[in-house]
Amino acid sequence: MLTTEEKYEIDKAIHHVPEKKAACIEALKVVQSHRRWISNETLCEVAEYMEMSPDALEAVSTFYNMLFRKPVGRHVILLCDSISCWVMGYKELQQQITKRLGITLGETTTDDRFTLLPNCCLGTCDCAPALMIDNDLYRNVTTEQLDEILKKYE
Repeated sequence: MLTTEEKYEIDKAIHHVPEKKAACIEALKVVQSHRRWISNETLCEVAEYMEMSPDALEAVSTFYNMLFRKPVGRHVILLCDSISCWVMGYKELQQQITKRLGITLGETTTDDRFTLLPNCCLGTCDCAPALMIDNDLYRNVTTEQLDEILKKYE
């Protein structure tokens, strides 16, 4: 069941659009900000609140890679695997993260702290390699910087 706070935040987003369903992405982001991910049950509740079918909202939710339909850790690491990042050291970063956290792409640490996901573009090809943790973008990342970066989220 959507909480009062979630409904309030969704209603604020609805206020800025001409029709309710135009705020469906914002509604999903609101719920995700409170719950970390969007379960099937939650998706149906949001669809009802937004006066949409669950199937229509599911289509929207699976199109955007920043909406999580499976449980994720408290901090999501998006590792850019674009061609620029690949050439500039993506693989070394991925291996270092795997070594440091004991997880590989698509996995979550046993303490539920981190989930590591690939991302096809973080929009900073001129500063590759890049990764994003939650809403924090890191550019020109080296393996030597990883420990210091990860410590910020522990």
